Amino acid sequence: MRNIWIIAKREYDHYFISPVAYVVAFSILLVLGIIFALVIYTSAQNVFYGSVPDISPVTGSFAFLLVLTTPALTMRLLADENRMGTMELMLTAPVRDSELVIGKWLGGVLFVLTVIGITLIFPIILNSLVSPGIDQGAMITSYLALILVAASFLAIGVGISALFTNQVAAFFVTMITLVTLWWLMGFPADYIQAGSEFFRYLDLQSHFYSLGQGKIILSDVIYFLSLIAVGLFTGTMAVETRRWR
Repeated sequence: MRNIWIIAKREYDHYFISPVAYVVAFSILLVLGIIFALVIYTSAQNVFYGSVPDISPVTGSFAFLLVLTTPALTMRLLADENRMGTMELMLTAPVRDSELVIGKWLGGVLFVLTVIGITLIFPIILNSLVSPGIDQGAMITSYLALILVAASFLAIGVGISALFTNQVAAFFVTMITLVTLWWLMGFPADYIQAGSEFFRYLDLQSHFYSLGQGKIILSDVIYFLSLIAVGLFTGTMAVETRRWR
């Protein structure tokens, strides 16, 4: 556990000296700020019709932005180590392959959690503007869904990064994978009879919005935990393969 934390802290600190991380964080917060302003504006227009504003437009947009930005956060984590040859040095250290991968992943998770923490100002402001306040249950589950999506995306990104020595290749493969999970996985369910439930279960977007409705559904949580496990397992196997080459 100590090794995992040391690696995670190193990666977390590295994000704050990386221009890519600042660009990603600024872009996310800028877009979410504009969307939140629109939420406030439309809420003011619809208040006379009994409309109750919620934070789902912000969390939903955040999840969408993670599809586009997570590859930039994960592309260098292990691919850069492979490219520069420092992976061999790390493999000679008293660190397990799984600890290396989990530490890299956890560093990314902590960075995204920092950005998510900043966005908590939005529900706080929104809650103070409406009476008796926004739905706290929906807000909590929306943010839980957002955290699980971020953790899943980062695990997939780390796993793919471990497979490559080129950051650009890791970026595009991660992007294609996340786009497939978010947008394309559910399409076959609308056109085929056999196996439609299977494709619906694999549709990441449906699990995200299902979890953000104010109640925690075990199947949704298991889905995200499974994605995290698959991503970290892939990364661990890729690192272990390099160790024995």
